[in-house]
Amino acid sequence: MTGSDRTLRGFVGYGIKRAFSAIQSDVNATLAPFGLRMLTYSALAVIRDNPGLRQTQLAEILLIERPNLVLILDELEGADLVVRTRARDDRRAYELKVTLKGRRLCDRATEAVAAHDARMLEGMDESMRETLHQALRLIEMNGRSSDDRGKVSRP
Repeated sequence: MTGSDRTLRGFVGYGIKRAFSAIQSDVNATLAPFGLRMLTYSALAVIRDNPGLRQTQLAEILLIERPNLVLILDELEGADLVVRTRARDDRRAYELKVTLKGRRLCDRATEAVAAHDARMLEGMDESMRETLHQALRLIEMNGRSSDDRGKVSRP
């Protein structure tokens, strides 16, 4: 006899978690031929789209703790996909740029991720896809505003 997750299936967060698990598994399989994972691809794509971005900004965009980001950047830099250079205005900060090799790899990986995305959304018409995007953005905003709940303001 197998157990049931009936109670959990009634919660949106649990549904999102299960959907994310399926997405993460599929996207990682999609990216494996490129030597990338979801996190490394995400970092590479954001760096490509924002030349000169600082590590702290990348961590904020991707919602990644800075120590974890350093490991991801070490991996990307070791593969000659990105370079870190000291910021001219703040020698403590690093600016990130994608290399030509990184740009080419990212472009090919992006095509594969677009195909992955289409697979994950099979059976949804354009209206459903837009509703899903709107719902996810709303959930994200509600989660951010709940970060302030329970905090006591101090005079």
